[in-house]
Amino acid sequence: QVQLVESGGGSVQAGGSLRLSCAASGRAFSRYVVGWFRQAPGKDREFVATVTWTNDNAIYADSVKGRFTISRAYGGNTVYLQLNSLKPEDTAVYYCAAGFVAGANSFREYDYWGQGTQVTVSS
Repeated sequence: QVQLVESGGGSVQAGGSLRLSCAASGRAFSRYVVGWFRQAPGKDREFVATVTWTNDNAIYADSVKGRFTISRAYGGNTVYLQLNSLKPEDTAVYYCAAGFVAGANSFREYDYWGQGTQVTVSS
């Protein structure tokens, strides 16, 4: 069993930055792939980025490439999502998730989810 807790959301103006954190607890974290997703009101859950615990190879959605960075804390159980150059269309609840499929960009391929953290970007 894996527990995930997100933090770091908030309200910012367009062009601003936020750093989201996903703290994991449980067993065998080195085996897990971690991903970030987001969901805006009335829309489907959308892939944002993913990275493995033991490999720094990260994959991003085209909509966030060059603006967001996913990273993990070496020796720890935390994954970060740095959000730069934020746009109003980035407004959503952001979720972190853990699974076993490297490079997975579908929410169906993740087994564990956090409760989400709200990001609101005003113009």
